[in-house]
Amino acid sequence: MNNRGKVYSVSSINQYIKNMFSREYALSVVFVKGEISNCKYHSSGHIYFTIKDASSQLGCVMFRGDRSGLDFLMENGQEVIVGGSISVYERDGKYQLYAKKIVLAGDGLLAEKYEQLKNKLGEAGYFDEERKLPLPRYAKRVGIVTAKTGAAIQDIINISARRNPYVQLILCPAKVQGEGAAESVAAGIRQLDELGVDIIIAGRGGGSMEDLWAFNEEIVATAIFECRTPVISAVGHETDVTIADFVADLRAPTPSAAAELAVYDVRQVLEELYGYKDRLARQILQKTEGLRDVLEGQEARLRFLNPQNQLLQKRQYLTDMEDKLVNAMDRRLTDKKYEFALLAGRLDSVSPLKRLESGYAYLANEKQEMVDSVTKVSEGESLVATLADGEITAQITAVRPVPGEG
Repeated sequence: MNNRGKVYSVSSINQYIKNMFSREYALSVVFVKGEISNCKYHSSGHIYFTIKDASSQLGCVMFRGDRSGLDFLMENGQEVIVGGSISVYERDGKYQLYAKKIVLAGDGLLAEKYEQLKNKLGEAGYFDEERKLPLPRYAKRVGIVTAKTGAAIQDIINISARRNPYVQLILCPAKVQGEGAAESVAAGIRQLDELGVDIIIAGRGGGSMEDLWAFNEEIVATAIFECRTPVISAVGHETDVTIADFVADLRAPTPSAAAELAVYDVRQVLEELYGYKDRLARQILQKTEGLRDVLEGQEARLRFLNPQNQLLQKRQYLTDMEDKLVNAMDRRLTDKKYEFALLAGRLDSVSPLKRLESGYAYLANEKQEMVDSVTKVSEGESLVATLADGEITAQITAVRPVPGEG
């Protein structure tokens, strides 16, 4: 198996083939002519049938939601023209035509003309996506090409007034059905383009293929293709597809939907603006609070660095140091006084004056030398005796050493 490459599931293959069909532009809108066979109206409301010619047949289905445009009862054997898209039904792995529009073959001439013009304009690049213009988000002036008395213009006016009464609507009345309708629609598109509106809506209400044929004419397609203003095509109902839809910058399923696309909702814009306002106010408040904190910090720093504040700080520091110094000196003096008192007490206890007050005397010879031994004096020598209350000069008349002393 590995020599044969990757193995796929059946579902993967069917899905891949379906995607191929979806990307094929030519199969997105086709008209096929043939005879009805195997026609069955299902209880669900869907119609299943086959169309065939002399050599081939093609399975078809029309879903219940698309039957509103079917104005006859389908029967086997009828020759019809079926418009729709071709895609793959993944479950059964077969392709089939999903019908959007079915008409009896009597209307086949218009369908053939439609298909021929579609192929021609497609080859000329009229349908290329890269040339389509984007719609401006906030259109101020919207041009409208449609009948001035139809339901389409009333729907556009009503929806535009509800969404944004400030948008200017400019109607260029045009004939949208019958002889000269295509020329009238094309002229209206060109006139509004020259006027310089922001968006152009070209369309009308629903009807048969013949009623809508003006929007399948080449002159209208060319006017849209050459228009420098974005064009919204709004023709018929959702199931109606015209050449104008392919050329226009945007297709709207109905005129009402075109108004929804062209006219922005002013209430939504106001809500966005209010949201921006609240967000801006919050951001400004946050920024202001942040700057206020910075300024307060700078102010505190300036106050701290202010020379006057520095002087006050230094003065306070000196005062504190002075107090500390005085307290230290007081403590030191107290300690020294206490120490001095102790020393004074000790000195007082050994003071000669104390001895003198106790009846002792201090003897000195004539040379003012202390006499502390009888060996240092001799008879006839004068002595000075210092007492507590004065001095006495005496004459030595005798010297008597103490017996036994050295």
